[in-house]
Amino acid sequence: MMAGAQEQGLKLLVPRSGVSIYAIRVQMALAMKGLAYDYLPEDPGCKSDLLLASNPVHKTLPVLIHAGRPVCESLIIMEYLDGAFPGDGASILPADPYRRAVARFWAAYIDDKMFPSCIGILNTAKQQERADKVEETLAAFGLLETALVESSKEGEAEALFFGGVSLGLLDLALGCYLPWFEAIGRLAGTPPFLDAARTPKLAAWAGRFSAAEPVIALLTAVDKVEEYITKVLYPKWEVALTAPPTN
Repeated sequence: MMAGAQEQGLKLLVPRSGVSIYAIRVQMALAMKGLAYDYLPEDPGCKSDLLLASNPVHKTLPVLIHAGRPVCESLIIMEYLDGAFPGDGASILPADPYRRAVARFWAAYIDDKMFPSCIGILNTAKQQERADKVEETLAAFGLLETALVESSKEGEAEALFFGGVSLGLLDLALGCYLPWFEAIGRLAGTPPFLDAARTPKLAAWAGRFSAAEPVIALLTAVDKVEEYITKVLYPKWEVALTAPPTN
């Protein structure tokens, strides 16, 4: 049974755009745990007093507020939910300490290396630099393909997800980017980053992930992401720009 938002005292501050990778990641985690919450959209360009008081260091979204206490950064929020509500819904983190460490490593790699390479394709006007970013992104997908194969060796013989037979931390960490990867590929005119011939395990995983509960109701439409990129982040994306905001 889903716990009430008032009972749990959960509030989620998110960007009003509805396309935030990191907010959607947290929403998926909350859905996995079966937790209700108050959804509080914010304008990142006009930060509320609540946001500034809840995240005075980075002043970024999303922020989870539980019983009046704020938790910041999406990966940290997901781990917090797993620890604060251990008896609710499915576990987000693997039970085995080694597999937890591996999931954390790859989640950080996706945020810090893989996605910056991908969005960097739209971040330069120089053809060679764009080509280099494409190669970096494809190489990252290759590494994640290997990680998915290795996760099968560590657990179930035929793992459906990085988390095994069910979704877990790394699935959410990577999966929330899927519409962005596709939208960036469309805009840049690159071949699909997820290619069944090059990374068959990962391509099959992406199909399962996109159709899984509770992901299917929360994953952003690719057209909406593409519109956000072209109208907000890169209205003239051919021109080299500084690193974009991710809210």
